[in-house]
Amino acid sequence: MKRNDDEFKMTLSTVNSIFDDIEHKILSPLSCLREFDNHWMLEFDLPLVNKKDIKVTFDGNYINVEAKLKEKYSEEKLGRITKFEYFKKSILLPGRIDSKKTIAKFQKGRLEIKISKKVVGNTIKIN
Repeated sequence: MKRNDDEFKMTLSTVNSIFDDIEHKILSPLSCLREFDNHWMLEFDLPLVNKKDIKVTFDGNYINVEAKLKEKYSEEKLGRITKFEYFKKSILLPGRIDSKKTIAKFQKGRLEIKISKKVVGNTIKIN
């Protein structure tokens, strides 16, 4: 049986990422991305987080969300206890964005980010 090298590399990258997250005590928050005509709505569940401890940044079409937990969250798997201190997630948005028109709201452990789409193109005059 022939192995698909790209698939293997992606799987290995995912596994390494999981171990990096455990080693650095980082959780990946639940998120939802919805598309509308002129914007995207991105939502994150960030329980145990204060508004002042959330950082949202853009890098090209990637949006990065980081948040420090108010208290450490512990999880036990296979007899090993891991204490997490942060949430962190990067999401690639499917189109061009206008980061200057982005609006974020945090309420009751839920971060909502409204990201405007960047309109590009030229107007053609019709005679």
